[in-house]
Amino acid sequence: MSEGIDRYLRELRRALTGSDPATVQDALADAEDHLRTALTQARKAEPGRNETDLLATLVESYGSPEEVAESYRDTETRSTPPFARTITPEPANPMQRFFGVLGDPRAYGALLFLLFSIVTGILYFTWAVTGISLSAGLLITILGLPFFGVFMVSIRGLALVEGRLIEAMLGIRMPKRHPRSPGGRGLWGKFTSLLADRQTWTTILYCILKLPLGVVSFTIFTVLLTYALELIALPVLSLLSRPFIVVSGTAFYVPTILLPLFVFAGILDLALVMHLARWMGRGYGRMAKTLLVRG
Repeated sequence: MSEGIDRYLRELRRALTGSDPATVQDALADAEDHLRTALTQARKAEPGRNETDLLATLVESYGSPEEVAESYRDTETRSTPPFARTITPEPANPMQRFFGVLGDPRAYGALLFLLFSIVTGILYFTWAVTGISLSAGLLITILGLPFFGVFMVSIRGLALVEGRLIEAMLGIRMPKRHPRSPGGRGLWGKFTSLLADRQTWTTILYCILKLPLGVVSFTIFTVLLTYALELIALPVLSLLSRPFIVVSGTAFYVPTILLPLFVFAGILDLALVMHLARWMGRGYGRMAKTLLVRG
């Protein structure tokens, strides 16, 4: 009867053509779990009934692939992540459009995500490298395969955690659950399915890439933000007799008449930083869609 469910899932995937890959993954996972669980219960409740009829009844109650696809598309429209929404229309004036990023919540969400990536990058990288190393070392013992299986399951759990961060801070739709891996049943069947599943390995790759990307983004935005905020705070620093720069022991102060110019330069720099954060956030989102979402 697995063939009947697989056929339903193929039809549902076709009905969801053009939808967000995260929505497709959630819809397929929900449908498969519901149908397999309901079919198991129906077999116990009506052991003498033909399984084809049982599945037909379950599909009728769950909905046709077209109906289910329409329901998920509607849900996707109504549950758009907050930072994915266009808060205000883009102004026609180029200056307003450029400096308007300073009031864009999406830019600040992306900036926080990029700064926080060094923390998650260390955690993901450490666990991925440690898990692979220990799995390889333990393969010669009886603990090798069980540990590797637990490691692969944990990696998929990290993908869901990362997906929640991406959706909350970047406003990019990510799946809320993993679909069942294709393959046999039982522990060995699930293990071989995880091992053969491309998504398992792309998630490990994402965890490894997260650290160097996190270091780069943290370094770039820490330096740029410090420079921009120092320029903006220059009038206050000048009142405290703080020099703007010290070269070879000689302190240089900014003339009072030039302070507004430096403040404007700081605001300009800050706007550029926010544009860069929003652009890099979109790039992160595209990479996450590629590596963490089943195509």
